[in-house]
Amino acid sequence: MTRTRFLGTGHYVPSKVVANDDLAKVKTTSDEWIQQRVGVRQRHYVDFEKEPMGASDLAVHAARAALLDAQVSKDEIDLIIYATLSPDRAFPGDGVLVQAKLDIPAGVPALDVRNQCSGFLYGLAVADSFIRQGTYRRVLLIGSEVQSTGLDFSDRGRDVAVIFGDGAGAVVLGPSEDEQAGIRALCLHADGRFANELHTSYPSSAEMPRLTPERLASGVQYPQMNGKTVFKHAVSRMPEAILEVLSKAELTAKDIDLFIPHQANLRITDLVQRRLELSDAQVFNNIQDYGNTTAASIPLAIDQAAKQGRLKRGDLLCLAAFGAGFTWAAAAIRW
Repeated sequence: MTRTRFLGTGHYVPSKVVANDDLAKVKTTSDEWIQQRVGVRQRHYVDFEKEPMGASDLAVHAARAALLDAQVSKDEIDLIIYATLSPDRAFPGDGVLVQAKLDIPAGVPALDVRNQCSGFLYGLAVADSFIRQGTYRRVLLIGSEVQSTGLDFSDRGRDVAVIFGDGAGAVVLGPSEDEQAGIRALCLHADGRFANELHTSYPSSAEMPRLTPERLASGVQYPQMNGKTVFKHAVSRMPEAILEVLSKAELTAKDIDLFIPHQANLRITDLVQRRLELSDAQVFNNIQDYGNTTAASIPLAIDQAAKQGRLKRGDLLCLAAFGAGFTWAAAAIRW
């Protein structure tokens, strides 16, 4: 049986660090309030005065690091999968922009995934299917976000704006004939009945005209979130998904060596950790320093965990995400 294995990982964050005290200078908030609410101390933003970059530019840096780590040439990549909620343009997707910037050969397909916080795991499931079928052998999977240009930094948006940061993570995937290694199980889920609980609804093709000064003045172009509802569902759905993939792989939570959740909220992660009865040593968090980087958060954390020695060959790695849609997903991987 062919399984999908991680061949290399990489990440990139812009150099500008924005601490909670920096945000307190432009809106009514505080370091204590933000840390108690979501666990974030600081985050990284693109510095548009010194080095303007879009999400595709961050993705290129992360992808180069992953290719180097995998010892795979850009000319060997035969599929690009790119997850983001903050693309450079309305169209085309960022996947083709990354292809051009990396000079990956013409003809290599590029697929964009729009599943927000679950985007990396949805993309991982797509890559896994293609690799196991033998359709593609070297897949570049990227999650990249520039959130800072789409946040409301007035008091109206303070509950949401403090959460997010900019960054990118990438992995190179390929086949393995070792039945004990690689991706052991995946699951994907969604419930669109909660789409209005976490969304950005504007500009919209469902409105004519698509864009007006009056609608922009109302702030509908910024993320809107019902925090209590999102929190309630996240702490339920994420452990459910983890237990589902563990069951598929004929494993239990006691077998987990490292759990990397989507870095949405440290309080959510703490509750999921308790429900799975995991120790602090079994859980990797970096939201404190990077905030919620949406589709980039899991691959960014995977790369850091691997480079820090927290993730070693043979370890059982579990991943889980929950976000807008609602969508949620999980994976069990023998590293």
